[in-house]
Amino acid sequence: MIGVFDSGIGGLTVVRELMKQLVGYDIIYFGDTARTPYGNKSPGTVTAYARQDIDFLLNKGAKIIVIACNTASSVASEDFIGSYDVPIFEVITPAVELSVMASKIFRIGVIGTRATIKSGIYEKKIKEIEPNAAVYSVACPLLVPLVEEGWLKKPETRMIVKKYLHSLKCSQIDTLILGCTHYPFLKEIIQRKIGRRVKIIDSSVAIAERVKRFLEKHPEVDGGLGKEAISRLFVSDVTDHFEKIARATLKRNLSLENVTL
Repeated sequence: MIGVFDSGIGGLTVVRELMKQLVGYDIIYFGDTARTPYGNKSPGTVTAYARQDIDFLLNKGAKIIVIACNTASSVASEDFIGSYDVPIFEVITPAVELSVMASKIFRIGVIGTRATIKSGIYEKKIKEIEPNAAVYSVACPLLVPLVEEGWLKKPETRMIVKKYLHSLKCSQIDTLILGCTHYPFLKEIIQRKIGRRVKIIDSSVAIAERVKRFLEKHPEVDGGLGKEAISRLFVSDVTDHFEKIARATLKRNLSLENVTL
């Protein structure tokens, strides 16, 4: 199985893209809904939570781990990659690479949680590839709660998105990284508010492409993965809202399994 985890709903966008690009592969997902969001917690707490999430997925039979949480990827992924006997993927590097390829003037914007933006990981990785790039980062702490609450079409959400993006519009970026896997739920609003000339980089699409390429190059890993189209969704707190969002996102009638870590 391909194991995927996130602090809540956002990682379902990664599962959706994995299902599109790796049709028929078994996927197991854990959403830590009882402790969401991770973005306003300390690096030590995020690292501890992420380790519990990984261990849970491995105990359930995952052979690959996808950290579908930008916050965990930014503050904890280096602690995990290489310390486990399975391939571990984080969502930041693939999005960074796509953004540098997409940008024509190397004025790149990043939106994410407070923890992700504070880490400076996106700017660091972008400048490793293109030292002359100008990177403009904005923390958007209200967006994850709005997505978790299902406020995807509320006028208040549009107003808050516009407010967050104002400085990026003034900076005349031509590329914008959605530095949180919750944000693709708001992609249409974000695109309208930032302007059509700005290229949106969806980290959920980028990581799915990375995993697919890896499996194509590593048949020994690919051969150990189940391909019976089995999907299991685990959460640390079951809510009707999460179940509704999961079914709408994945276009499947899936039941949630409640666990306590």
